[in-house]
Amino acid sequence: MKKIGLILLTILLNLNLSFSQTESEIDSLLNEISKTENSIGIIKTKQAEKIMAFGEKSLPILAEYFTDSTLTKIKSECHNRNITKGELAIIIADRIKGMPFALLTGVQNCTMEFCKNNPNLIEYYLPWIEKDNGKSFKEKYISWLKNSD
Repeated sequence: MKKIGLILLTILLNLNLSFSQTESEIDSLLNEISKTENSIGIIKTKQAEKIMAFGEKSLPILAEYFTDSTLTKIKSECHNRNITKGELAIIIADRIKGMPFALLTGVQNCTMEFCKNNPNLIEYYLPWIEKDNGKSFKEKYISWLKNSD
Protein backbone atom coordinates (compact mmCIF):
# COMPACT_ATOMS: atom_id res chain seq x y z
CA MET A 1 0.00 0.00 0.00
CA LYS A 2 2.87 2.35 0.82
CA LYS A 3 4.37 1.67 -2.63
CA ILE A 4 1.16 2.72 -4.39
CA GLY A 5 0.98 5.90 -2.31
CA LEU A 6 4.62 6.68 -3.05
CA ILE A 7 4.11 6.08 -6.77
CA LEU A 8 1.03 8.33 -6.84
CA LEU A 9 2.87 11.06 -4.95
CA THR A 10 5.79 10.86 -7.39
CA ILE A 11 3.46 11.10 -10.39
CA LEU A 12 1.61 14.05 -8.84
CA LEU A 13 4.86 15.92 -8.14
CA ASN A 14 6.11 15.28 -11.67
CA LEU A 15 2.88 16.61 -13.16
CA ASN A 16 3.05 19.77 -11.05
CA LEU A 17 6.70 20.37 -11.91
CA SER A 18 6.17 19.83 -15.62
CA PHE A 19 3.18 22.23 -15.65
CA SER A 20 5.12 24.97 -13.86
CA GLN A 21 8.08 24.36 -16.14
CA THR A 22 5.79 24.82 -19.14
CA GLU A 23 4.37 27.99 -17.58
CA SER A 24 7.80 29.51 -16.98
CA GLU A 25 8.97 28.35 -20.39
CA ILE A 26 6.01 30.04 -22.09
CA ASP A 27 6.75 33.25 -20.18
CA SER A 28 10.37 33.10 -21.32
CA LEU A 29 9.33 32.41 -24.92
CA LEU A 30 6.84 35.31 -24.88
CA ASN A 31 9.60 37.59 -23.61
CA GLU A 32 11.83 36.54 -26.50
CA ILE A 33 9.05 36.98 -29.07
CA SER A 34 8.37 40.45 -27.68
CA LYS A 35 11.67 41.58 -29.21
CA THR A 36 10.28 41.00 -32.72
CA GLU A 37 9.96 44.25 -34.65
CA ASN A 38 6.69 43.70 -36.54
CA SER A 39 3.53 41.79 -35.62
CA ILE A 40 3.55 40.03 -38.98
CA GLY A 41 6.75 38.26 -37.92
CA ILE A 42 5.39 36.87 -34.64
CA ILE A 43 4.35 33.48 -35.97
CA LYS A 44 7.61 33.10 -37.90
CA THR A 45 9.75 33.09 -34.75
CA LYS A 46 11.20 29.87 -33.36
CA GLN A 47 9.79 30.79 -29.96
CA ALA A 48 6.22 31.08 -31.29
CA GLU A 49 6.65 27.75 -33.06
CA LYS A 50 7.68 26.21 -29.73
CA ILE A 51 4.61 27.55 -27.95
CA MET A 52 2.36 26.39 -30.80
CA ALA A 53 4.00 22.95 -30.56
CA PHE A 54 2.71 22.68 -26.97
CA GLY A 55 -0.72 22.71 -28.58
CA GLU A 56 -3.99 23.27 -26.77
CA LYS A 57 -2.50 22.51 -23.36
CA SER A 58 -0.75 25.89 -23.55
CA LEU A 59 -4.02 27.82 -24.04
CA PRO A 60 -4.99 28.18 -20.35
CA ILE A 61 -1.45 29.37 -19.61
CA LEU A 62 -1.54 31.87 -22.47
CA ALA A 63 -4.93 33.12 -21.26
CA GLU A 64 -3.33 34.14 -17.97
CA TYR A 65 -1.24 36.66 -19.93
CA PHE A 66 -4.17 38.24 -21.83
CA THR A 67 -4.41 41.16 -19.40
CA ASP A 68 -0.64 41.79 -19.21
CA SER A 69 -0.22 45.41 -20.29
CA THR A 70 3.57 45.30 -20.57
CA LEU A 71 4.51 46.99 -23.84
CA THR A 72 6.63 45.02 -26.28
CA LYS A 73 8.85 46.16 -29.14
CA ILE A 74 6.39 44.61 -31.59
CA LYS A 75 4.83 47.20 -33.89
CA SER A 76 1.32 46.56 -35.12
CA GLU A 77 1.13 48.07 -38.59
CA CYS A 78 -2.60 47.45 -38.37
CA HIS A 79 -3.02 49.84 -35.44
CA ASN A 80 0.17 51.90 -35.77
CA ARG A 81 1.31 51.21 -32.20
CA ASN A 82 3.25 48.68 -30.18
CA ILE A 83 1.31 45.72 -28.81
CA THR A 84 1.33 44.48 -25.23
CA LYS A 85 2.50 41.12 -23.94
CA GLY A 86 -1.16 40.23 -23.39
CA GLU A 87 -2.02 40.99 -27.01
CA LEU A 88 0.95 38.88 -28.07
CA ALA A 89 -0.44 35.97 -26.04
CA ILE A 90 -3.86 36.48 -27.65
CA ILE A 91 -2.36 36.36 -31.15
CA ILE A 92 -0.49 33.13 -30.42
CA ALA A 93 -3.52 31.54 -28.73
CA ASP A 94 -5.60 32.32 -31.82
CA ARG A 95 -3.00 30.61 -34.02
CA ILE A 96 -3.19 27.48 -31.86
CA LYS A 97 -6.98 27.31 -31.82
CA GLY A 98 -8.98 29.72 -33.95
CA MET A 99 -11.25 31.90 -31.87
CA PRO A 100 -14.88 32.80 -32.59
CA PHE A 101 -14.18 36.52 -32.91
CA ALA A 102 -17.78 37.79 -32.73
CA LEU A 103 -18.57 35.72 -29.64
CA LEU A 104 -15.46 36.77 -27.74
CA THR A 105 -15.13 40.40 -28.84
CA GLY A 106 -18.77 41.33 -29.31
CA VAL A 107 -17.91 42.68 -32.76
CA GLN A 108 -19.43 41.21 -35.90
CA ASN A 109 -17.13 41.77 -38.88
CA CYS A 110 -19.69 41.53 -41.68
CA THR A 111 -17.37 42.98 -44.31
CA MET A 112 -14.63 40.49 -43.37
CA GLU A 113 -12.08 43.29 -43.29
CA PHE A 114 -8.89 42.50 -41.47
CA CYS A 115 -5.47 44.04 -41.27
CA LYS A 116 -4.11 43.98 -44.80
CA ASN A 117 -1.37 41.37 -45.43
CA ASN A 118 -1.39 40.35 -41.78
CA PRO A 119 -1.78 36.65 -40.87
CA ASN A 120 -2.92 37.50 -37.33
CA LEU A 121 -6.67 37.85 -37.87
CA ILE A 122 -7.35 38.55 -34.19
CA GLU A 123 -5.12 41.63 -34.41
CA TYR A 124 -7.95 43.49 -36.17
CA TYR A 125 -10.06 43.13 -32.99
CA LEU A 126 -7.45 44.40 -30.49
CA PRO A 127 -9.07 47.84 -30.00
CA TRP A 128 -12.31 46.16 -28.85
CA ILE A 129 -10.44 43.65 -26.68
CA GLU A 130 -8.44 46.31 -24.85
CA LYS A 131 -11.47 48.38 -23.76
CA ASP A 132 -11.28 47.01 -20.21
CA ASN A 133 -7.67 45.85 -20.45
CA GLY A 134 -8.91 42.55 -21.88
CA LYS A 135 -10.61 41.39 -18.67
CA SER A 136 -14.02 40.56 -20.17
CA PHE A 137 -12.34 39.06 -23.23
CA LYS A 138 -10.24 36.84 -20.96
CA GLU A 139 -13.32 35.70 -19.02
CA LYS A 140 -15.24 34.94 -22.21
CA TYR A 141 -12.22 33.13 -23.67
CA ILE A 142 -11.71 30.91 -20.62
CA SER A 143 -15.43 30.06 -20.62
CA TRP A 144 -15.36 29.32 -24.35
CA LEU A 145 -12.25 27.19 -23.93
CA LYS A 146 -13.89 25.09 -21.20
CA ASN A 147 -17.07 24.63 -23.22
CA SER A 148 -15.30 23.82 -26.48
CA ASP A 149 -13.61 20.71 -25.06
